[in-house]
Amino acid sequence: MRHRNKTKKFNLTSAHQKSMFRNMLTSLILKEKVYTTQQKGIELKRIADRVIHSAKKDTVHARRQVEKYIVGEKAHTKLFKDIAPRFKNRTGGYTRKLLAYARLGDAAQMCYVMLTDEAAAAAPTTATPAKTTAAPAKTAKGS
Repeated sequence: MRHRNKTKKFNLTSAHQKSMFRNMLTSLILKEKVYTTQQKGIELKRIADRVIHSAKKDTVHARRQVEKYIVGEKAHTKLFKDIAPRFKNRTGGYTRKLLAYARLGDAAQMCYVMLTDEAAAAAPTTATPAKTTAAPAKTAKGS
């Protein structure tokens, strides 16, 4: 029975699975976008949201917890200095998954996992809407 086992096995050993998701998460943090299969993307999104939520706390304990999932000092620094402050006012949904086409060869459904662009959404727009000077045309109802 698989009670309380949420993750898929992906036909990998637990060490290989842990290593794969650590590398994918590090790539997601450094590049802010990863291309993978749909099922791996679902798991990566779940892990990434938890890690970013922990990074928002910016305590010693949070830094040590995040080090379990991220490989390399560069990714660790980018997460705490750049990505976590970007999502400070957001309570969840730090990543999104966009479906792509089916892969040629085995028809596996592919997707992009990327960080939501919180900075662009929060920035005010500088463009002013165009004003219309023409009055709306009146239409006569049936006679």
